[in-house]
Amino acid sequence: MSDSKIAQPGLDSLSKSFEPAAIEAQWGPEWEKRGYGSAGYRGTGAPNAESVAEHRNFSIQLPPPNVTGTLHMGHAFNQTIMDSLTRYYRMKGYNTAWVPGTDHAGIATQIVVERQLQDQGVSRYDLGRENFVSKVWEWKEKSGNTITTQMRRLGDTVDWSREYFTMDDKLSKVVTETFVRLYEQGLIYRGKRLVNWDPKLQSAVSDLEVENEQKDGSLWHIAYPLTDGSGQLVVATTRPETMLGDVAVMVHPEDERYQHLIGKTVTLPLVGREIPIIADDYVDREFGTGVVKVTPAHDNNDYAVGQRHKLPMVGVLTLAATINENAPETYRGMDRFVARKAIVADLEAAGLMVEIKKHKLMVPICTRTGQVIEPMLTDQWFVAMTKVGEGDPTGKSIAAKAIDAVASGQVQFVPENWVNTYNQWMNNIQDWCISRQLWWGHQIPAWYDEDGNCIVARNEAEAQAKAPGKKLTRDADVLDTWYSSALVPFSTMGWPEQGTAADSDYNLYLPSSVLVTGYDIIFFWVARMIMMTTHFTGRVPFKHVYIHGLVLDAQGKKMSKSEGNVLDPVDLIDGISLEPLLDKRTQGLRRPETAPTVRKNTQKEFPEGIPAYGADALRFTFAALASLGRSINFDSKRCEGYRNFCNKLWNASRFVLMNCEGYDCGLKEHTKEQCQPGGEFAGYMHFSQPDRWISSQLQKVEAEVARGFAEFRLDNVASTLYEFVWNEFCDWYLEIAKVQIQTGNESQQRATRRTLIRTLEAILRLAHPIIPFVTEELWQKVAPVAGLQGESVAVARYPEAQPSKIDEGSIAYVGRIKQMVDSCRTLRGEMGVSPAQRLPLLAVASSEADAKFLRDNAAVLQNLAKLSEVKVFDDEAAWAAEAQNAPVAVVGDARLAMFVEVDVEAEKARLTKEATRLEAEIASSEKKLGNEAFVAKAPAAVLEQERTRVAEKGATLGRIKEQLARLG
Repeated sequence: MSDSKIAQPGLDSLSKSFEPAAIEAQWGPEWEKRGYGSAGYRGTGAPNAESVAEHRNFSIQLPPPNVTGTLHMGHAFNQTIMDSLTRYYRMKGYNTAWVPGTDHAGIATQIVVERQLQDQGVSRYDLGRENFVSKVWEWKEKSGNTITTQMRRLGDTVDWSREYFTMDDKLSKVVTETFVRLYEQGLIYRGKRLVNWDPKLQSAVSDLEVENEQKDGSLWHIAYPLTDGSGQLVVATTRPETMLGDVAVMVHPEDERYQHLIGKTVTLPLVGREIPIIADDYVDREFGTGVVKVTPAHDNNDYAVGQRHKLPMVGVLTLAATINENAPETYRGMDRFVARKAIVADLEAAGLMVEIKKHKLMVPICTRTGQVIEPMLTDQWFVAMTKVGEGDPTGKSIAAKAIDAVASGQVQFVPENWVNTYNQWMNNIQDWCISRQLWWGHQIPAWYDEDGNCIVARNEAEAQAKAPGKKLTRDADVLDTWYSSALVPFSTMGWPEQGTAADSDYNLYLPSSVLVTGYDIIFFWVARMIMMTTHFTGRVPFKHVYIHGLVLDAQGKKMSKSEGNVLDPVDLIDGISLEPLLDKRTQGLRRPETAPTVRKNTQKEFPEGIPAYGADALRFTFAALASLGRSINFDSKRCEGYRNFCNKLWNASRFVLMNCEGYDCGLKEHTKEQCQPGGEFAGYMHFSQPDRWISSQLQKVEAEVARGFAEFRLDNVASTLYEFVWNEFCDWYLEIAKVQIQTGNESQQRATRRTLIRTLEAILRLAHPIIPFVTEELWQKVAPVAGLQGESVAVARYPEAQPSKIDEGSIAYVGRIKQMVDSCRTLRGEMGVSPAQRLPLLAVASSEADAKFLRDNAAVLQNLAKLSEVKVFDDEAAWAAEAQNAPVAVVGDARLAMFVEVDVEAEKARLTKEATRLEAEIASSEKKLGNEAFVAKAPAAVLEQERTRVAEKGATLGRIKEQLARLG
């Protein structure tokens, strides 16, 4: 059982410092090459009969990013959570499937390609639809994989063999099939309704593409003469150009100022049309004059009023936002904002402009084009949300099924409060506009004959069969991008030809285990996936919806180019120097046109450039911020702290390898019987109380980490790992282990080495889901020394807590050591002695047991508290005589004095001055607290803070007075 040292190949191959770039460059491609992300049973403990029988499947769908996109902070945060969960369940032995894909992003992609064509002096109309779509596919093949390349940099272990694109043939067939079925069920229809219209894009857009911006505007007060000549009503509006389409003016039914006018008519200025005065409680009596114009064809609220009162719809804008033929000839052909000026001038000339006030208003802007959105009455395709489909045996609408799925608990929101948001929207849901006037996307499978009859079919041949002999023209519109992405849970799993095999993708991975997404797309994507999946499959799309917050900057502001606070995750991983506009590092990963903006934005926070934090530090930062809150304030200083954590783990591993590799670490196979007196392994190992303590703490950490993953609390997982690794293992146990290896006998040394290497190896497995790169690199060196076989920590068995191994006695024992060390450090601080100066500790205990504890742990105390010696006295008088005027700390029944030669008079003067200062501050605080006026006005938190200060300063003053007393 010799402890003679042999070669240390593991340690020798481990660089002296943690450099993430080389590690990431090696292990990212290696994991992919080995296929660890491929769906299946990958953990070392599976597959086995039990796991298969229990259907231990963990599947997760990547929210498909836009094919035009690059990795932003929201993506990196979201994917860190998903990859951590996937790695955890893979190591647990589950059949894991993380399905990646990208969205064809109809509007964004069409704009990108159109801009490229414009640079060549070509428009899409010059090419025609078919050639333009071909150009988009060319662009996709060349530039559409930027974000998936960047995902690999983050360490995402998705199943790349399952990667999809929402315009792939397989998914396109599902889009067509669901459209036809919904149409045949009477749940898809075409109608003229008000939608968000972008005049530049010439298309309807979803609410997600619209942001309301506050702008300086005006509130125009316009006189509408009563038709009978008896007076006038003054209407306040922020959009005078739309008055050309007014069909009524409206007052509140209980507004006494106007009740006598309800039912009469006014003459619409500049137009001459007679329109009624109606009453509706929608009117805010306090806004403007309390009289509102009603323009149902150009305002969402007015549209609802028009429906209630059965008013006509008079549209006065063309799709290009110019004035149309329904308006007086004077304004026809004018741009909407040019017409506004002309109308205001004509009203002033006619003496009908009563007043113009400055007014702040919210203006809807299309995020894709920057255009002001117009509510526009257009022909569009809609999905009926609250109608029951023809022949539906459930007797429930699409929306009702989705509401039931959540109410029954089949789909659970985390945190639970988001159920209220979901229900509020679902219970007030409107029919879904699914058509867009674009060329890129899934073209609507509808054809029209010469008579205008509509034929919906799966293909043109089927449509022609339904209209024999008729000339057919296909509908030019495409489907809303959110339509195809709503089908992803089942379109990626083989529906509708999924078969019945138990091991088919459809039966293994639908529903998926959890959807991880932001709260901003609960309506646009989450709800629609639930609706479409329950309607077509009778299943829910996922069991849990983990809603996380949005990533904001350190001050809580939304990241945007205009704010100059955008951070690029890849920059944080790799680091950059701020050389003028040159970005060699990205090697084409970032779109060239954005590089100057990134430079400008980055320079605000990093004037000297961004350090290379590495992917692990960034992931740990995101995990630590993943609380169940609404938003995440991202502070890059956290990255620095977690890079230091990775470095700490690296150095700890080097220390453990240095002290374990090549030595007997007590790993020889043996039984309890063989360790009994006379047995082959008698006296083989002797585990100390600190050895048992760190093993006990490890069991508690394993249980806490498992709870964190189960509850989607990665912040708790991160904080638990950080506290255990940094404080318990590195700052306490490693220091104790040094002493045990240096001073212990062979059996204790073996036990300490075994505890060191096995604890470290377990830590690497525990931390791997969050910080995969550094743990993989270290595990490759540590696992063999720990006596474990395996090709990668990524598929090693995840540690599971064994409560029977928790030794509460050892926890209490080490707790007392910590108390003594902390007391020594406090004494040193009170005396103002440098931590580098080693002082003797003079100790006395009132019992033999306590004295023995002090002697047994003298070497540990000496090392941890930076002492020159620990002298334990049996006689209190002898201790008091030698301790003289040294400050004393009491820990249980032991008294500790840290002795240092001091100038007594100078120390008394210093302490007296400090006591006087504290007394003055305490008196000042007590005066405040004694002032009734202050107490009555001050917030409770301020009062509590003031009382805490008095208590803390009083305790410090008490200790100073004790020291003064000892100094005489």
